[in-house]
Amino acid sequence: MNQASTELSPRATFRGTREALLARAIDEPDLSRRVLTTVSAFRLLIAAVLLVLFVVGGDPRPFGDRLPTLFAASASAWLVLAVVFMLALRARWAPSHVHTVTPLIVDIAAISMLMYASGGTSSGLGGLLIVFIGAGSLLLPANVPAILAAAATFALLGQEAFAGIAGFETNYPAAGLLAAVVFAMAVAVRPLARRIQMSEALARQRGVDLQNLSELNEYIVQHLRESIVVIDANDEVRLSNASAAQLLGETAPVRGGPLSDVCGPLADYLRRWRFDDSLSSHPEIPLSPGDENVRVTAHIAPLDKTDMRRGPALVFLEDASEMNARVQQSKLASLGRLSASIAHEIRNPVGAMSHAAQLLRESEGLDDDDKRLTEIIQTHSGRVSHIIENMLQLSRRDSSRPERLLLGPWLEDFAREFTRTLELQEGELTVVDVEDELEVRMDPGHLRQVLWNLCDNAVKYASETGGILVELSATRPQGQGRPYLEVRDHGHGIDPASVEKIFEPFFTERSGGTGLGLYISRELCELNRATLLYLDRPGGGSIFRIVFSDPNRWGSQD
Repeated sequence: MNQASTELSPRATFRGTREALLARAIDEPDLSRRVLTTVSAFRLLIAAVLLVLFVVGGDPRPFGDRLPTLFAASASAWLVLAVVFMLALRARWAPSHVHTVTPLIVDIAAISMLMYASGGTSSGLGGLLIVFIGAGSLLLPANVPAILAAAATFALLGQEAFAGIAGFETNYPAAGLLAAVVFAMAVAVRPLARRIQMSEALARQRGVDLQNLSELNEYIVQHLRESIVVIDANDEVRLSNASAAQLLGETAPVRGGPLSDVCGPLADYLRRWRFDDSLSSHPEIPLSPGDENVRVTAHIAPLDKTDMRRGPALVFLEDASEMNARVQQSKLASLGRLSASIAHEIRNPVGAMSHAAQLLRESEGLDDDDKRLTEIIQTHSGRVSHIIENMLQLSRRDSSRPERLLLGPWLEDFAREFTRTLELQEGELTVVDVEDELEVRMDPGHLRQVLWNLCDNAVKYASETGGILVELSATRPQGQGRPYLEVRDHGHGIDPASVEKIFEPFFTERSGGTGLGLYISRELCELNRATLLYLDRPGGGSIFRIVFSDPNRWGSQD
């Protein structure tokens, strides 16, 4: 099962996210939280200010002259309850309507007591009821604000009635007018509250939709097989996906930070590309400057149409081995048709020439010069036949069937077979430094043919130095993600002037060779999204390195 199939489907994921966000929006509306927090802070401030004014006020006091003790007790109790309500709101001890109704009832009672202790309606404290009742009307259902306004009306008129009974001066018209204003505020705020709540609900809905859209975009970007990196005008990484992270040797998608910290060669090229219009927007770049094991093709697409090269850019990264594999498929198909034609048109005449030369050599009366000429004919006929056979091998390799291979045991089996076939002595071909559980992905038949060609060349060149010692080594670089296999010998090495030519068809430095072995080996590697490289060996000799495709990349999944 691949990685994508182990996760929840996008539809199920987004539906679950939508339901969770809507439920949270309904349980804890943003409007309710903001209004309740503001009203709680206002209540705490008013209670504290009234108590401070009472304590530090001169004679006469601004409030509480009628009944100082009652005013002090009421203000103190209101302040304590305001603190309790604030803590309860922060701790979310109850639903929002409880945090709204209970404090409002306390506010009506406290303000009525403070008014009674301060001279009634003339004290001006009754105006606080307009603020609290109006704020509560924004949050409560339709009938509740009217009920609270009625309770406030009875409290206002009731404190005036008690003042009259106690012999204090009363002002019923002012109390009635204030009650009417409170009631009107409760009724008038309702349409506004409905509009605000509808706007809040719509905003929450849009927020959920935007969140879903953002998650959908993130899902699509992260699960693209294409590797993408978004760079801003300052060459900072703004977005990358999992495929790009694996290709760049990172453990997770990169966001934030300079591109140079992630991929120095790409950052250097992008910096030069911004100021040099002659540079291509589709370069091939080595990911590791000192060890060109992995090469990628970068496709730079400017995102700012007004400043094409100076603004942000979208960079598509493509493993060059994947593109080369597609090229090799087409190339091998064409070569197959050519090979079939060669086999038909050339192989039979060459065979006839070789057979005629053999018969001629067996004739009587030939002198040594004639025999030498027939030997030359047979030798070169055999060489042409060998070239044709190699080309036919390519034509038969028109497709690959890559498999996951546990490389250690596979190399041990190969070494035993190769040693027996070429009758090598023990220790002349060894397998060293192969990591346990190292897996690669390649067609086993192709890998065997490539490794056989490399080992055969290594044995021939090593034998010219008087001793054969060929080593097979495999590892996976830390953080690189692409395992590789090396064939090392102790021969004379390759002339630096010829290094660029050794993988060209028909190039050889040895007499009797066809010059197709390394060419075929590289073709087969690239057909499997692998790379065949030549490296100088310190102290003399050669190293041929097969860099496999990453078996964990999506493009490499079976």
